[in-house]
Amino acid sequence: MDPALSKPVERTVRVGYPTTLAADLLDNFPSEVEIVPLSDGPGPQVDIEVWIPDPYPTRAMRTWPKLRGVRLVLSLMAGTEWIPGTVGPHVTICNARGAHNISTAEWTIGTILAMLKYFPFFLEMQREGLWKRRFEASARYAAITGDTSPLYPPVMLEELTGKRVVLIGYGSIGREIERMLEPFHVDLVRVARTARVGPEVHAVGDLDSLLPQAQVVILILPATAESHKLIGARQLALMPQGALLVNAARGPIVDTDALVDALNSGWIRAAVDVTDPEPLPEGHPLWSCPNLLITPHVGGSSPQFAPRALHIAADELRRYIAGEPLQNVVQAAI
Repeated sequence: MDPALSKPVERTVRVGYPTTLAADLLDNFPSEVEIVPLSDGPGPQVDIEVWIPDPYPTRAMRTWPKLRGVRLVLSLMAGTEWIPGTVGPHVTICNARGAHNISTAEWTIGTILAMLKYFPFFLEMQREGLWKRRFEASARYAAITGDTSPLYPPVMLEELTGKRVVLIGYGSIGREIERMLEPFHVDLVRVARTARVGPEVHAVGDLDSLLPQAQVVILILPATAESHKLIGARQLALMPQGALLVNAARGPIVDTDALVDALNSGWIRAAVDVTDPEPLPEGHPLWSCPNLLITPHVGGSSPQFAPRALHIAADELRRYIAGEPLQNVVQAAI
């Protein structure tokens, strides 16, 4: 970490923020801060010490070339993949760990329930106005799960309660997902980069032995070289027929071609908030896959996101001004 960041600041700290955010969201920033609004269009060079980038990387990267003197970046997002390559190694970067916990965890639980309750199918039925299509749900259940035993009354939906859920990624969002799963009494298997105890967490290297028993697989791990295409054709084949893959993390963690093949074969189903490529182009095969729910990378979005993220940024600024250790450092300046 830059040694200068460990000393109390005895000057006004100029903090640049995107004009796409309402200025009143910064009302709780420390009094030692001078707020500098930044647009993403062309303009004169601006000297600031701390930069709060626009949440949309393309706009933020258009702003960066006119900035001078930046020593600290306070991202409003949990993911910061694009920032190190933009600002270089001599800038400290903090993320907004915790800002997305509730919204992303709720998206995860919501999409699991939507898929197990066949909401996409019943929405089709509603749009067609054909009540009798309700009986197709039983056939869909048999096709998805391979369970062709006679069932009466006909199966209209499935239950989450009691299912075996493999949660891959056990950071702050993963723990929030676990908290929200508690009322469903699932058999939860936690997976992270390394194994640990208290509670028991398996290593990613154990996936081959864990996936064959997984009825729901949740991805909520960061995009790194190690996680790139972590879920490919072999991993999808290890999952039991009818298993549900939920990707609330990053698109490249899943091999898209393998996912398309697995969905088209009827082997698994999936709910994804992220894709690779992203945005997903018109006409891409993933759009037309069966047993798939796609949302356009909105899992972390809610009216509470910006206030929550800026509250975290304000707390980091107070620490920075006081010369205290920053909490959410993802890159320490060299």
